[in-house]
Amino acid sequence: MSVFTPLTRPELETFLAPYGLGRLRDFQGIAAGSENSNFFISLEQGEFVLTLVERGPVAEMPFFIELLDVLHSADLPVPFAVRTEGGMALRELAGKPALLQPRLVGKHVQQPNAQHCAQVGELLAHVHLATQGERLIERRTDRGLAWMLREGEQLIAKMGAEDAALLRGALDEIGQQQAAIMALPRANLHADLFRDNVLFEGTHLTGVIDFYNACSGPMLYDVCISLNDWCSKADGSLDLPRANAWLGAYAGLRRFTPAEAHLWPVMLRVACVRFWLSRLIAAESFASRDVLVHDPVELQQRLAQRQQVTLALPFAL
Repeated sequence: MSVFTPLTRPELETFLAPYGLGRLRDFQGIAAGSENSNFFISLEQGEFVLTLVERGPVAEMPFFIELLDVLHSADLPVPFAVRTEGGMALRELAGKPALLQPRLVGKHVQQPNAQHCAQVGELLAHVHLATQGERLIERRTDRGLAWMLREGEQLIAKMGAEDAALLRGALDEIGQQQAAIMALPRANLHADLFRDNVLFEGTHLTGVIDFYNACSGPMLYDVCISLNDWCSKADGSLDLPRANAWLGAYAGLRRFTPAEAHLWPVMLRVACVRFWLSRLIAAESFASRDVLVHDPVELQQRLAQRQQVTLALPFAL
């Protein structure tokens, strides 16, 4: 189970008392997390999620709190920091930054259809529109292009010839296109909008969770991260009906630019590289621990399939 910092009932009761939400009924570790410790918390006045942030400096936590407040104010289905009776949002538990947030209803969708994909595309467009321009909240990601180039060079030496050649080509492309990528239109990004971070009831999107990779950056990068997961077949190739539904819903709210249309195939590959590398690192780091690690091969296959991209952005249709 992916709970890196276990908690006892007495320390939880002490931590939760200042919220004034009643007696602790039950709590349970959440196995789905791969970077932070998460717990379902049942209190007399409702259901909540407690997150202990295991990665990233405490100084960046106000960014996440402010971003989620902005998105909540825009009526988007996101978790937001519950304040104590004294008005505190960010606190500490077991030596880790801790946030209590409302538990959103719904379940993860493992086999999405075009309707699911359209709602995810529409939701991400709303996130971008709510945070672009003067509303942008700056946070530089710690897993950006420079990180990909640095970590990729180290991992190539451990790969077989075929995988190394695939990664080498992608790293060379990132190096060549870095300036153009960073000049693309920007907003605040979820940066991890995979299927396991979206909740549905039937075909109705009810919640988006896990904003702890959120950052400011190119909106097209966020589109590619999400679309690569929601619209890929088992072999890594794109499911065109799902992808067109995703892109059409997004573009109906925010039109893509000529620069984004030009870099579209490149950004699909960049998004694959980012998660291929992070999954390889996680697999190595947690090899001997009972921690959920997503399969790196999944992203390697998607990168291989993205060497040729026939799908165009709606702008180019």
